[in-house]
Amino acid sequence: MNTMETQTTTTLPVSGTRRDYLFGMVAGLIIGVLILPVLKTAKPSLYDSFALIIVPLFVVLTPLGLVVASLINRRLSFVWQLSKFGVIGVMNMLVDLGVLAFLSAFADQSAAPISPEDTWFRFLAFTVTYYSLYKGCSFIVANINSYLWNKNWTFEAAASKKVGAEFLEFFLVSVIGFIVNVVIASFVFSSFHQLSSLSTSQWGLVGAVSGSFVGLAWNFIGYKFIVFKKAVK
Repeated sequence: MNTMETQTTTTLPVSGTRRDYLFGMVAGLIIGVLILPVLKTAKPSLYDSFALIIVPLFVVLTPLGLVVASLINRRLSFVWQLSKFGVIGVMNMLVDLGVLAFLSAFADQSAAPISPEDTWFRFLAFTVTYYSLYKGCSFIVANINSYLWNKNWTFEAAASKKVGAEFLEFFLVSVIGFIVNVVIASFVFSSFHQLSSLSTSQWGLVGAVSGSFVGLAWNFIGYKFIVFKKAVK
């Protein structure tokens, strides 16, 4: 038993352990599965051409990308942790997009397609559209996924502090990220959806990607230096 545990956590010639690369393969599998419905919505022709190879491709490329990051990490010590966060960031973005695409498709099928002009409620100068509501729901699901992966893999903070205090910090950082994410996504969707021939659903994905990138930058800083700071290696 001890031998097996030692083999599992033995440091490889590159940065990280076998556990890290196993997690990378699992993450690649999830990314490959999640990207399929998003690609089908965004670019049906690419989906038809590459649907069969996307999942195995990500299962292989994700751990290979971690190997490359580990080599760079020899000179830039922050790259290894940032690369793991990046893998989870891609996964979370696809969770976000996948849930959003599902909600948008559900709205279309219920004869109530989303539109930038549809309003859920208004309070003073603050307007919440149905798209903002759907985007908020998708972000919350992705955020739960983010907490579990970043806590146990990226920052390896399983026992860094009391769970209650850690979750409160994570929640506060995530709320700011949530606001940034939804505001940027809604702004892009509402401001630019008439500038090209993209469909409403496709512009919804563009907005979600924009919000996710900005939100991820804030989240990495907040998680690294506030939530999981005692686990930073």
